[in-house]
Amino acid sequence: MTIQAWFTNELSEIIWDRKYRYRDGEIIYDQTIDDSWMRIASALASVEARNQQHWRQKFYAVLKDFHFIPGGRILAGAGTTHQVTLINCFVMGLIEDSLESIFENLKEGALTMQQGGGIGYDFSTLRPNGFPARTAGTVASGPVSFMRIWDSMCATLLSTGARRGAMMATLRCDHPDIVAFIKAKQDERELRHFNLSVLISDSFIDAVNRDDDWLLVFPDESPAVNTNSRRVLRIWSGSDVPVPCNVIKKISARKLWHDIIRANYDYAEPGVLFIDRINRLNNLSYCELISATNPCGEIPLPPYGACNLGSINLTQFVQNPFAENAKLNFKGIQETVHIAVRMLDNVIDLSHFPLKKQAEQAYGSRRIGLGLTGLADALMMLGIPYGGQASYELAASIMKCITYTAYHSSIQLASEKNSFPLLDKHKYLAAEFIQKLPDKIRFLIKVHGIRNSHLTAIAPAGTISLLANNVSSGIEPVFDYQYSRKVLGQSGQYQQYRVSDYAYQLWKQLNPNEKKLPPAFVHARELAPEIHLDMQAAIQSFIDNAISKTINVPENCHFTDFEKIYQFAYEKGLKGCTTFRPNPVTGNVMQPDQHNIVAGLCCNLDLKV
Repeated sequence: MTIQAWFTNELSEIIWDRKYRYRDGEIIYDQTIDDSWMRIASALASVEARNQQHWRQKFYAVLKDFHFIPGGRILAGAGTTHQVTLINCFVMGLIEDSLESIFENLKEGALTMQQGGGIGYDFSTLRPNGFPARTAGTVASGPVSFMRIWDSMCATLLSTGARRGAMMATLRCDHPDIVAFIKAKQDERELRHFNLSVLISDSFIDAVNRDDDWLLVFPDESPAVNTNSRRVLRIWSGSDVPVPCNVIKKISARKLWHDIIRANYDYAEPGVLFIDRINRLNNLSYCELISATNPCGEIPLPPYGACNLGSINLTQFVQNPFAENAKLNFKGIQETVHIAVRMLDNVIDLSHFPLKKQAEQAYGSRRIGLGLTGLADALMMLGIPYGGQASYELAASIMKCITYTAYHSSIQLASEKNSFPLLDKHKYLAAEFIQKLPDKIRFLIKVHGIRNSHLTAIAPAGTISLLANNVSSGIEPVFDYQYSRKVLGQSGQYQQYRVSDYAYQLWKQLNPNEKKLPPAFVHARELAPEIHLDMQAAIQSFIDNAISKTINVPENCHFTDFEKIYQFAYEKGLKGCTTFRPNPVTGNVMQPDQHNIVAGLCCNLDLKV
């Protein structure tokens, strides 16, 4: 096929054609990707009360040449007649411990996934396996058994031609079925449409450090039948006040922690979420309790919360790439962020929501997640090796710029369009993250309010980064300069595509006779796991949502060294940790040229539409 001028490789054009190009049957509306940009810009400008033509041009200007890349659902759905949501993912409602609630939630999940949204659930509210059922005189089968029903639902929707779905399941570290949850995906046939994460509390980490026993418990408000049975008070999923819980079992905290990490070492799941830190740093902790995230973990959300994402493509702001005077255009980043915040805020008003409760939650908080992509490529173009102190400092400076600009932009929007309805200025300004913002921003929030409760997140940005001519995704290091990528095509068969990294392509174009790469060119297999952690930690303090980051670990990494990754992740103040070590169950998505080492992602790149 002939590659259009906007693309430098075949796969990027294929992704646009199959995932984001507007077509209706045999009718093709987007002849080029430029048509796609104008379609999206026009749709997002249509919700403006004034100056729609002005904003259409502003939106188009940041979209063209991939300066700002909205989330995939926005790219695919904005300005079309398709009845789909523009929101990538949702956390679904609280699953009450009853069969009626379980299947009502299953229905809501199916309706959401049918319209293109990924979903996240906390299954901690379901009774453990073997526990007496509440009314039927039978025994419960446990959370994992019901997760299989969700998994089958997702597989069934896929068989109808629906967009590939992603699901996140979380479970508390003190739930009696936590061991079964940890082992749930060790069978390659089980729960293949789920990502799993354990909700790790501060008290559990304390118990691990002290080598204490750990209590597995479950709520029960009925009077204790056996006066010898032990009961404790815990703040459980779905409740912001302590509830009485029966102690079901006592185990070693250190052994449970070891089992969680061993499962990651051998099978790459489950990940961990430091849930107390997530709730403590939540800007809306005064009115919501979080116990789940979207499928990739960058947006912790309350029940029915929405994941509205977009990424600033840093490669497009590097001036004089690879030259001694290469520099980053911070003013250009600020100008793009200012427009991008408005665009993502407009998505909330433009989007269809599968459920009324999802719309209510989105309108109430107006949460958005503006992040970045192409960091590793931008560092190479600037002559800065990924993993050195200079790379951490620059990444922190970039994220600080994005965050502070985003908050200023949201305050300006509040002056024009009003603040988000759930805003309580006094309580919001008392939030831990907000307390650390500059005094000027806090003063302006006090005077004018703010349009969006949350503004920043780092998404994986895998597919949209590949669309943008294969820039490095999110804050991940470059996987390799040239590699083969496995893609599930419309025929249902996987195809291999050979792709080159964006910065590598540009270097070769500018230096056709130079064979040796500059010292700043480093790829993931050259980097120790600690470097991944340090990069994530460098920007975490400027992220009010969270970061999706996979720490690639070599297969020959010793388990004792692997364990330290999770210890360091907690100590460095991260909100979660996900690792990938090559294993026989997960399978391969990308394979470097002339290497046998592979890296994994949360899900394969699926182009079925």
